[in-house]
Amino acid sequence: MKIAAFNAKNLGLKKVTDKTVIRYLTKIMCQYSVVVILEVVDKSGKAMEKLLQELNTGSNKKHSYSMIASRQLGRDTYKEQFVCFYRKNEVTLKACYQYEDNQLGDEDAFAREPFSLRFSCPTTVVKDLVLIPVHTKPEDSLKELDELDDVVNAVRKKWETDNIMILGDFNADGRYLSKKKKGEIRIHSAPYHWLIDDDVDTTSSNKNDNTYDRIVVYGQTMLDAIVPSSAKSFNFQKAFKLTDEQTLSISDHYPVEVELKTGQKQKAPRQKRTETKSTKGQTQRKGNCCLTLLCLYDTVFFFAYFSFVQCHSNTNRTTEEEGEHNRITEEDCDNEKKERRDIKHTGQEKTFGQMKQPDC
Repeated sequence: MKIAAFNAKNLGLKKVTDKTVIRYLTKIMCQYSVVVILEVVDKSGKAMEKLLQELNTGSNKKHSYSMIASRQLGRDTYKEQFVCFYRKNEVTLKACYQYEDNQLGDEDAFAREPFSLRFSCPTTVVKDLVLIPVHTKPEDSLKELDELDDVVNAVRKKWETDNIMILGDFNADGRYLSKKKKGEIRIHSAPYHWLIDDDVDTTSSNKNDNTYDRIVVYGQTMLDAIVPSSAKSFNFQKAFKLTDEQTLSISDHYPVEVELKTGQKQKAPRQKRTETKSTKGQTQRKGNCCLTLLCLYDTVFFFAYFSFVQCHSNTNRTTEEEGEHNRITEEDCDNEKKERRDIKHTGQEKTFGQMKQPDC
Protein backbone atom coordinates (compact mmCIF):
# COMPACT_ATOMS: atom_id res chain seq x y z
CA MET A 1 0.00 0.00 0.00
CA LYS A 2 1.52 3.29 -1.14
CA ILE A 3 1.29 6.50 0.89
CA ALA A 4 2.38 9.97 -0.20
CA ALA A 5 2.56 13.62 0.79
CA PHE A 6 2.45 16.32 -1.87
CA ASN A 7 2.89 20.08 -1.54
CA ALA A 8 0.66 21.12 -4.43
CA LYS A 9 1.63 24.82 -4.25
CA ASN A 10 -1.31 27.13 -3.48
CA LEU A 11 -3.91 24.61 -4.57
CA GLY A 12 -7.23 26.37 -4.97
CA LEU A 13 -10.15 26.75 -7.35
CA LYS A 14 -8.08 28.41 -10.07
CA LYS A 15 -5.73 25.43 -10.34
CA VAL A 16 -8.34 22.68 -10.16
CA THR A 17 -10.33 24.32 -12.98
CA ASP A 18 -7.22 24.30 -15.18
CA LYS A 19 -7.62 21.27 -17.46
CA THR A 20 -3.90 20.55 -17.71
CA VAL A 21 -3.30 20.87 -13.98
CA ILE A 22 -6.28 18.75 -12.93
CA ARG A 23 -5.45 16.06 -15.48
CA TYR A 24 -1.94 15.48 -14.19
CA LEU A 25 -2.74 16.18 -10.56
CA THR A 26 -5.28 13.34 -10.53
CA LYS A 27 -2.85 11.07 -12.40
CA ILE A 28 -0.31 11.70 -9.65
CA MET A 29 -2.77 11.19 -6.81
CA CYS A 30 -4.42 7.99 -8.04
CA GLN A 31 -1.14 6.09 -7.67
CA TYR A 32 -1.59 6.13 -3.90
CA SER A 33 -3.93 4.49 -1.43
CA VAL A 34 -3.51 7.50 0.87
CA VAL A 35 -2.20 10.89 -0.23
CA VAL A 36 -1.96 14.05 1.87
CA ILE A 37 -2.10 17.31 -0.05
CA LEU A 38 -0.33 20.30 1.51
CA GLU A 39 -0.68 24.02 0.90
CA VAL A 40 -4.37 23.86 0.07
CA VAL A 41 -5.88 27.35 -0.14
CA ASP A 42 -9.62 26.75 -0.36
CA LYS A 43 -11.73 28.78 2.08
CA SER A 44 -15.03 27.84 0.43
CA GLY A 45 -14.21 24.15 0.08
CA LYS A 46 -15.36 24.12 -3.55
CA ALA A 47 -11.90 23.42 -4.95
CA MET A 48 -11.44 20.23 -2.95
CA GLU A 49 -14.97 19.08 -3.78
CA LYS A 50 -14.16 19.44 -7.47
CA LEU A 51 -10.81 17.70 -7.04
CA LEU A 52 -12.51 14.76 -5.30
CA GLN A 53 -15.11 14.59 -8.06
CA GLU A 54 -12.44 14.55 -10.77
CA LEU A 55 -10.40 11.99 -8.85
CA ASN A 56 -13.35 9.60 -8.63
CA THR A 57 -14.01 9.43 -12.37
CA GLY A 58 -12.87 6.83 -14.88
CA SER A 59 -11.00 3.84 -13.49
CA ASN A 60 -11.26 5.17 -9.93
CA LYS A 61 -15.05 4.74 -9.79
CA LYS A 62 -14.77 1.17 -8.52
CA HIS A 63 -12.19 2.10 -5.88
CA SER A 64 -13.21 5.64 -5.04
CA TYR A 65 -11.60 8.09 -2.64
CA SER A 66 -12.92 9.87 0.41
CA MET A 67 -11.54 13.13 1.76
CA ILE A 68 -10.84 14.68 5.16
CA ALA A 69 -9.59 18.24 5.68
CA SER A 70 -8.07 20.08 8.61
CA ARG A 71 -9.35 23.46 9.70
CA GLN A 72 -7.91 26.63 8.19
CA LEU A 73 -4.39 27.02 9.63
CA GLY A 74 -2.14 30.07 9.87
CA ARG A 75 -1.18 32.99 12.09
CA ASP A 76 -2.41 35.79 9.83
CA THR A 77 -4.87 36.27 6.99
CA TYR A 78 -3.10 33.69 4.84
CA LYS A 79 -4.50 30.26 5.70
CA GLU A 80 -3.75 26.74 4.52
CA GLN A 81 -5.25 23.30 5.01
CA PHE A 82 -4.02 19.73 5.10
CA VAL A 83 -6.36 17.60 2.97
CA CYS A 84 -6.10 13.81 2.93
CA PHE A 85 -7.55 11.61 0.19
CA TYR A 86 -7.82 7.87 0.84
CA ARG A 87 -9.28 4.83 -0.92
CA LYS A 88 -12.28 3.58 1.03
CA ASN A 89 -11.77 -0.05 0.03
CA GLU A 90 -8.22 -0.13 1.42
CA VAL A 91 -8.28 1.93 4.62
CA THR A 92 -10.79 3.24 7.13
CA LEU A 93 -10.42 6.60 8.85
CA LYS A 94 -10.89 5.94 12.56
CA ALA A 95 -10.13 9.36 14.06
CA CYS A 96 -8.45 12.71 13.49
CA TYR A 97 -6.78 15.12 15.89
CA GLN A 98 -5.80 18.75 15.42
CA TYR A 99 -2.83 19.39 17.71
CA GLU A 100 -3.50 22.05 20.31
CA ASP A 101 -0.44 24.26 20.17
CA ASN A 102 -0.77 25.59 23.71
CA GLN A 103 2.01 24.04 25.80
CA LEU A 104 2.82 26.21 28.81
CA GLY A 105 5.81 28.40 28.03
CA ASP A 106 5.89 27.21 24.41
CA GLU A 107 2.60 28.36 22.96
CA ASP A 108 2.18 28.83 19.20
CA ALA A 109 5.24 26.79 18.24
CA PHE A 110 3.71 25.93 14.84
CA ALA A 111 2.58 28.28 12.11
CA ARG A 112 0.34 25.43 10.91
CA GLU A 113 -0.46 22.96 13.67
CA PRO A 114 0.00 19.30 12.66
CA PHE A 115 -3.17 17.40 11.77
CA SER A 116 -3.05 13.74 12.87
CA LEU A 117 -5.04 11.02 11.11
CA ARG A 118 -5.60 7.51 12.42
CA PHE A 119 -6.33 4.76 9.90
CA SER A 120 -7.24 1.10 10.06
CA CYS A 121 -5.22 -0.75 7.41
CA PRO A 122 -6.41 -4.38 7.19
CA THR A 123 -4.20 -5.35 4.23
CA THR A 124 -0.83 -4.22 5.62
CA VAL A 125 1.58 -5.50 8.27
CA VAL A 126 0.63 -2.64 10.60
CA LYS A 127 -3.13 -2.67 11.05
CA ASP A 128 -3.27 0.63 12.92
CA LEU A 129 -1.50 3.65 11.39
CA VAL A 130 -1.22 7.32 12.34
CA LEU A 131 -0.18 9.91 9.76
CA ILE A 132 1.00 13.36 10.84
CA PRO A 133 1.19 15.75 7.84
CA VAL A 134 3.59 18.66 8.26
CA HIS A 135 4.26 21.94 6.47
CA THR A 136 6.76 24.00 8.42
CA LYS A 137 7.31 27.70 8.05
CA PRO A 138 10.73 27.85 6.30
CA GLU A 139 12.29 30.38 8.68
CA ASP A 140 11.11 28.40 11.72
CA SER A 141 11.71 24.88 10.44
CA LEU A 142 14.37 24.06 13.07
CA LYS A 143 12.06 24.88 15.98
CA GLU A 144 8.95 23.32 14.43
CA LEU A 145 10.70 20.06 13.55
CA ASP A 146 12.05 19.79 17.08
CA GLU A 147 8.55 20.39 18.48
CA LEU A 148 7.23 17.44 16.47
CA ASP A 149 8.54 15.16 19.20
CA ASP A 150 5.94 16.69 21.53
CA VAL A 151 3.24 16.08 18.91
CA VAL A 152 4.23 12.43 18.56
CA ASN A 153 4.16 11.92 22.32
CA ALA A 154 0.73 13.53 22.51
CA VAL A 155 -0.55 11.17 19.81
CA ARG A 156 1.00 8.13 21.50
CA LYS A 157 -0.71 9.05 24.75
CA LYS A 158 -4.06 9.85 23.11
CA TRP A 159 -4.36 6.79 20.87
CA GLU A 160 -1.98 4.36 22.59
CA THR A 161 -0.09 3.44 19.44
CA ASP A 162 3.50 3.74 18.23
CA ASN A 163 2.67 3.17 14.55
CA ILE A 164 3.31 6.77 13.55
CA MET A 165 4.50 8.34 10.29
CA ILE A 166 5.37 12.03 9.90
CA LEU A 167 5.35 13.24 6.30
CA GLY A 168 5.26 16.43 4.29
CA ASP A 169 7.20 19.58 3.54
CA PHE A 170 9.76 19.87 6.34
CA ASN A 171 11.82 22.59 4.61
CA ALA A 172 14.65 20.49 6.00
CA ASP A 173 17.51 21.46 3.70
CA GLY A 174 19.44 24.30 2.11
CA ARG A 175 19.50 27.64 3.87
CA TYR A 176 16.55 26.65 6.07
CA LEU A 177 18.23 23.75 7.86
CA SER A 178 21.91 22.82 7.79
CA LYS A 179 23.08 19.26 8.43
CA LYS A 180 24.64 20.38 11.70
CA LYS A 181 21.43 21.97 12.93
CA LYS A 182 19.37 19.02 11.77
CA GLY A 183 21.38 16.77 14.06
CA GLU A 184 20.19 18.80 17.06
CA ILE A 185 16.47 18.22 16.64
CA ARG A 186 14.83 15.54 18.76
CA ILE A 187 13.16 13.69 15.90
CA HIS A 188 16.48 13.22 14.11
CA SER A 189 17.67 10.48 16.49
CA ALA A 190 16.31 7.15 17.70
CA PRO A 191 13.58 5.99 17.87
CA TYR A 192 12.89 8.07 14.74
CA HIS A 193 13.97 6.90 11.28
CA TRP A 194 14.30 9.26 8.29
CA LEU A 195 13.36 7.42 5.09
CA ILE A 196 14.15 10.08 2.47
CA ASP A 197 17.92 10.52 2.13
CA ASP A 198 19.58 13.92 1.99
CA ASP A 199 20.61 13.46 -1.66
CA VAL A 200 17.03 13.04 -2.94
CA ASP A 201 15.73 15.99 -4.97
CA THR A 202 12.15 16.74 -3.92
CA THR A 203 11.81 19.99 -5.87
CA SER A 204 10.63 20.30 -9.47
CA SER A 205 12.40 23.62 -9.92
CA ASN A 206 15.64 23.65 -11.89
CA LYS A 207 17.01 26.29 -9.52
CA ASN A 208 17.82 23.83 -6.72
CA ASP A 209 17.88 20.15 -5.84
CA ASN A 210 17.09 20.41 -2.13
CA THR A 211 15.44 17.72 -0.04
CA TYR A 212 12.69 19.78 1.52
CA ASP A 213 10.11 17.00 1.72
CA ARG A 214 10.56 14.05 4.07
CA ILE A 215 9.02 10.93 5.55
CA VAL A 216 9.91 9.92 9.11
CA VAL A 217 8.63 6.87 11.02
CA TYR A 218 8.63 6.22 14.75
CA GLY A 219 10.08 3.01 16.14
CA GLN A 220 11.39 -0.29 14.84
CA THR A 221 7.95 -1.78 14.19
CA MET A 222 7.14 0.94 11.69
CA LEU A 223 10.56 0.69 10.09
CA ASP A 224 10.12 -3.06 9.64
CA ALA A 225 6.71 -2.45 8.03
CA ILE A 226 8.26 -0.40 5.20
CA VAL A 227 9.09 -2.02 1.87
CA PRO A 228 12.88 -1.58 1.55
CA SER A 229 13.99 1.24 -0.79
CA SER A 230 10.38 2.27 -1.47
CA ALA A 231 10.75 5.75 0.08
CA LYS A 232 11.49 8.25 -2.70
CA SER A 233 10.25 11.29 -4.56
CA PHE A 234 8.07 10.91 -7.64
CA ASN A 235 9.43 12.91 -10.57
CA PHE A 236 6.17 13.49 -12.40
CA GLN A 237 7.85 15.72 -14.97
CA LYS A 238 9.95 12.81 -16.17
CA ALA A 239 7.14 10.25 -15.80
CA PHE A 240 4.63 12.26 -17.85
CA LYS A 241 7.18 13.99 -20.13
CA LEU A 242 6.09 17.49 -19.17
CA THR A 243 7.70 20.79 -20.04
CA ASP A 244 9.14 22.98 -17.29
CA GLU A 245 6.16 25.31 -17.64
CA GLN A 246 3.63 22.48 -17.31
CA THR A 247 5.50 21.04 -14.34
CA LEU A 248 5.63 24.30 -12.39
CA SER A 249 1.96 24.95 -13.09
CA ILE A 250 1.26 21.81 -11.04
CA SER A 251 3.83 22.36 -8.27
CA ASP A 252 7.39 23.31 -7.45
CA HIS A 253 7.61 20.13 -5.32
CA TYR A 254 7.58 16.43 -6.12
CA PRO A 255 5.46 14.08 -4.00
CA VAL A 256 7.35 11.91 -1.53
CA GLU A 257 6.07 8.37 -1.24
CA VAL A 258 6.59 5.13 0.64
CA GLU A 259 5.09 1.64 0.49
CA LEU A 260 3.89 -0.49 3.40
CA LYS A 261 4.36 -4.24 3.38
CA THR A 262 1.27 -6.29 2.73
CA GLY A 263 0.13 -8.46 5.62
CA GLN A 264 0.42 -12.25 5.27
CA LYS A 265 -2.90 -14.04 5.21
CA GLN A 266 -2.95 -17.00 7.57
CA LYS A 267 -3.36 -20.25 5.69
CA ALA A 268 -5.56 -23.01 7.04
CA PRO A 269 -3.49 -26.02 8.16
CA ARG A 270 -3.48 -28.88 5.69
CA GLN A 271 -5.17 -32.03 6.93
CA LYS A 272 -2.96 -35.08 7.01
CA ARG A 273 -3.98 -37.87 4.70
CA THR A 274 -4.83 -41.13 6.41
CA GLU A 275 -4.99 -43.14 3.22
CA THR A 276 -2.49 -44.01 0.55
CA LYS A 277 -2.94 -45.89 -2.67
CA SER A 278 -0.88 -48.90 -3.67
CA THR A 279 0.73 -49.21 -7.05
CA LYS A 280 -2.33 -51.09 -8.30
CA GLY A 281 -4.78 -48.46 -7.06
CA GLN A 282 -5.95 -50.40 -4.03
CA THR A 283 -6.45 -48.40 -0.82
CA GLN A 284 -4.56 -49.44 2.28
CA ARG A 285 -5.39 -48.02 5.70
CA LYS A 286 -2.45 -47.06 7.89
CA GLY A 287 -2.02 -47.98 11.53
CA ASN A 288 -3.51 -50.62 13.71
CA CYS A 289 -4.68 -48.48 16.64
CA CYS A 290 -8.31 -47.63 17.38
CA LEU A 291 -10.33 -45.94 20.11
CA THR A 292 -12.71 -48.45 21.68
CA LEU A 293 -16.30 -47.29 21.79
CA LEU A 294 -18.27 -48.78 24.68
CA CYS A 295 -21.74 -47.31 24.67
CA LEU A 296 -24.08 -45.20 22.65
CA TYR A 297 -26.96 -43.48 24.43
CA ASP A 298 -29.16 -41.59 21.92
CA THR A 299 -26.78 -39.01 20.38
CA VAL A 300 -24.11 -39.01 23.12
CA PHE A 301 -21.06 -41.24 22.76
CA PHE A 302 -19.25 -42.52 25.79
CA PHE A 303 -15.64 -43.53 25.59
CA ALA A 304 -14.27 -46.26 27.80
CA TYR A 305 -10.61 -45.52 27.43
CA PHE A 306 -8.70 -42.24 27.76
CA SER A 307 -5.85 -43.73 25.78
CA PHE A 308 -5.75 -45.58 22.58
CA VAL A 309 -6.11 -49.35 22.89
CA GLN A 310 -4.07 -51.64 20.80
CA CYS A 311 -6.36 -53.83 18.80
CA HIS A 312 -5.66 -57.51 19.27
CA SER A 313 -6.22 -58.48 15.74
CA ASN A 314 -3.98 -57.79 12.84
CA THR A 315 -6.01 -55.46 10.59
CA ASN A 316 -3.37 -55.19 7.89
CA ARG A 317 -4.54 -56.38 4.61
CA THR A 318 -2.69 -59.26 3.08
CA THR A 319 -1.20 -59.11 -0.34
CA GLU A 320 -3.16 -59.85 -3.48
CA GLU A 321 -1.52 -63.28 -3.77
CA GLU A 322 -3.25 -64.42 -0.51
CA GLY A 323 -6.50 -63.15 -1.99
CA GLU A 324 -8.42 -62.20 1.20
CA HIS A 325 -8.13 -60.19 4.42
CA ASN A 326 -7.33 -61.63 7.85
CA ARG A 327 -10.28 -61.30 10.19
CA ILE A 328 -10.60 -60.96 13.96
CA THR A 329 -11.20 -64.39 15.45
CA GLU A 330 -13.97 -65.16 17.90
CA GLU A 331 -11.34 -65.87 20.54
CA ASP A 332 -9.89 -62.35 20.15
CA CYS A 333 -13.33 -60.81 20.54
CA ASP A 334 -14.06 -62.88 23.64
CA ASN A 335 -10.77 -61.75 25.18
CA GLU A 336 -11.58 -58.12 24.43
CA LYS A 337 -15.06 -58.41 26.00
CA LYS A 338 -13.51 -60.00 29.10
CA GLU A 339 -11.03 -57.15 29.43
CA ARG A 340 -13.83 -54.58 29.24
CA ARG A 341 -15.80 -56.34 31.99
CA ASP A 342 -12.69 -56.39 34.18
CA ILE A 343 -12.12 -52.69 33.68
CA LYS A 344 -15.73 -51.83 34.47
CA HIS A 345 -15.63 -53.82 37.74
CA THR A 346 -12.43 -52.11 38.88
CA GLY A 347 -14.00 -48.63 38.43
CA GLN A 348 -11.55 -47.45 35.76
CA GLU A 349 -14.18 -46.53 33.19
CA LYS A 350 -14.53 -42.77 32.37
CA THR A 351 -17.37 -41.10 30.54
CA PHE A 352 -16.91 -38.65 27.66
CA GLY A 353 -17.67 -35.71 29.93
CA GLN A 354 -14.85 -36.66 32.30
CA MET A 355 -12.22 -37.01 29.59
CA LYS A 356 -9.94 -34.09 28.67
CA GLN A 357 -11.04 -32.56 25.41
CA PRO A 358 -8.47 -32.17 22.61
CA ASP A 359 -6.92 -28.76 22.01
CA CYS A 360 -8.39 -26.82 19.09
